[in-house]
Amino acid sequence: MGEDVRAGRGRGADIGALPGPLVTAGWLAARLGTPGLLVLDASVGAHRGSGTRIAGAGVFDIDGALCDPAAQVPHTMPDAARFTDGMRALGLNDADTVVVYDAAGIYSGARAWWMLRAMGFDRAAVLDGGLPAWTAAGLPVDEGAPGPVPVRGDFTARPRPGLLVDAGTVAEALADPDAAVLDARTRGRFEGTEPEPRAGLRGGHMPGAVSLPFGRLQDEGRMLPPDELRAAFAGAAGDRERLYFSCGSGVTACVLALGAELAGYRGTAVYDGSWSEWGLPSQDRPVVTGPGER
Repeated sequence: MGEDVRAGRGRGADIGALPGPLVTAGWLAARLGTPGLLVLDASVGAHRGSGTRIAGAGVFDIDGALCDPAAQVPHTMPDAARFTDGMRALGLNDADTVVVYDAAGIYSGARAWWMLRAMGFDRAAVLDGGLPAWTAAGLPVDEGAPGPVPVRGDFTARPRPGLLVDAGTVAEALADPDAAVLDARTRGRFEGTEPEPRAGLRGGHMPGAVSLPFGRLQDEGRMLPPDELRAAFAGAAGDRERLYFSCGSGVTACVLALGAELAGYRGTAVYDGSWSEWGLPSQDRPVVTGPGER
């Protein structure tokens, strides 16, 4: 079974249309090795160094080639030229299909998916359950760093304004009764009762923001069904349909963006700087502690 999949079981078969922004391990396994399908590992932190990858996967480096090296805060989206160069180096063509994943389950893979969307690339999806779901199914993996990409791709970034927003836009959303700013951090970090993992940041949250920890949208590392996702968002945002997402550094906010897409929301946005920017004392932006809105 494993060797069949590794060789691209049914190699040469048409990839077909993506079923949506989320694909299962079975869907990917049936297409692994098919020309025009690019699989990318977007793991960050300790998970990035695990050494185990889906067979044939490249590395979507959110902390390196695919971030802005001059930014004050981590994981910041690079400009179109740097993103284009980074994705071409991974072999991405404009006509390809991409599946992104991470070794934590669904964590930073959603960030890679959102970045591709923000740069005008729609044929991308997140692997539900990530590497843990893949390995639990006994599917083929590679160990160690990937080899060089034989041919650069022809991808060109076409930025879409509004998918990634700045602090000023978020401040306006906080004052807009028709919008909701949802915070994906843990409840303790939101309330200011747990320390921030990044030194120097203030504890608490933006006045008017609502807590929706990204883990509430998952069950054992997989995204909840659409109706349960819709209920989770309605519980946090009420009937507001214009949603903005924030987190610690713009990563798990994209898990909320993925959940909102699956739940049928449209026109959502991610705060790129998130708490790594807003929480800086030098930003002098308002911060409150306690439970906030419910």
